[in-house]
Amino acid sequence: MGSGIATALILSNYPVILKEVNEKFLEAGVNRVKANLQSRVKKGQMTKEKFEKTISLLKGTIDYESFKDVDMVIEAVIENVSLKQQIFADLEKYCPPHCILASNTSTIDLNLIGQKTKSEDRIVGAHFFSPAHVMPLLEIVRTKKTSPQIVVDLLDIGRKIRKTPVVVGNCTGFAVNRMFFPYTQAAIFLVEHGTDVYQIDKAITKFGMPMGPFRLIDLVGFGVGVATAMQFIENFPERTYKSMLLPLMQEDKRV
Repeated sequence: MGSGIATALILSNYPVILKEVNEKFLEAGVNRVKANLQSRVKKGQMTKEKFEKTISLLKGTIDYESFKDVDMVIEAVIENVSLKQQIFADLEKYCPPHCILASNTSTIDLNLIGQKTKSEDRIVGAHFFSPAHVMPLLEIVRTKKTSPQIVVDLLDIGRKIRKTPVVVGNCTGFAVNRMFFPYTQAAIFLVEHGTDVYQIDKAITKFGMPMGPFRLIDLVGFGVGVATAMQFIENFPERTYKSMLLPLMQEDKRV
């Protein structure tokens, strides 16, 4: 996700600093961005010169030292509340006071993420969809404390990187996952009662969706599915179907 967001930004001439926790992960992240661009070169959508110019906009780092001059940060780590809280507390220390502090979380309440900071007026959701450099939708999530200027700035950036920005309210799952999660749960419920996964995916694509729920879960990864489920079980316990299908697949190393 982080590599996809970085790709989307450098394709629109934004200089990007990609931060990772160690050199190995950083190298993997930069290589994913290169692969995203190289696939454009292969398809004839980008020249080799343009590739070199675009990739030169990307710098890698494993600390926050170079964050003192950034205008916006987009956090894209796994769906873990305490990890995100720690990152935002760190960002507050290192980033300039005007910097937009955005999270790419797909489900977690932003008030929870910003709880350990004094910067809740500049915390906003910038939820991209996978793969981030391809999918057009961008959910801009505002809390009751998010400054209107931050929302306007993010709308502007969204349009400049050729996304379709949609401003939504803050709650577990925001707009897209509030709809998508019950839809996926219904599909899982049917499988647990004996329906064939391929039959469901076939019916859904015939209905007009680009792919069925199971192919999509495969693409996104079961880890994300389980993390999302935990958020929904915690926040909407009385209306969440508690399936063991994905945790069992994970346990079986079939991720």
